[in-house]
Amino acid sequence: MKKFFSHLDPQGHARMVDVSSKGATERFARASAFVRLQPSTLTALRSGRVPKGDVLTTAKIAGILAAKKTPDLIPLTHPLPLSHCEITFQYKPSGVSLTATVKTKAETGVEMEALTAVSVAALTVYDMIKSVEKGARIETIQLEEKTGGKSGHYKRNGTKNA
Repeated sequence: MKKFFSHLDPQGHARMVDVSSKGATERFARASAFVRLQPSTLTALRSGRVPKGDVLTTAKIAGILAAKKTPDLIPLTHPLPLSHCEITFQYKPSGVSLTATVKTKAETGVEMEALTAVSVAALTVYDMIKSVEKGARIETIQLEEKTGGKSGHYKRNGTKNA
């Protein structure tokens, strides 16, 4: 039998993986990103003095909407009934750390939804602060943890941005 990647059929053509034989189980994924900012931009963000308005609330809403739209953005991902999506922020000395947590009960995982959510939230932070600092950098978008499915539990080892 010829081996092939899960998103390719035996002839090498793209396909959506058939998950219909899998049982729905609880799935969880957490992803993070970091937006590196100059001290003056970070001060403006923390004090609510960014000209475009409430940066973090806008980014939170954008991230949640992005998680829900993942199948429209990432080819071959499955539409999933998300039961929870949360975007959190933590101020660090050199910027803001973002975390997206997504949950579902489905036949496949929510890693892409968490990564999409945190990516769009970080892009929204950039959009909201670009009039203050065009040189801000979005860094280290990564999966931190996931549970569920045949691959089981995954947790990244390593340090966070500071």
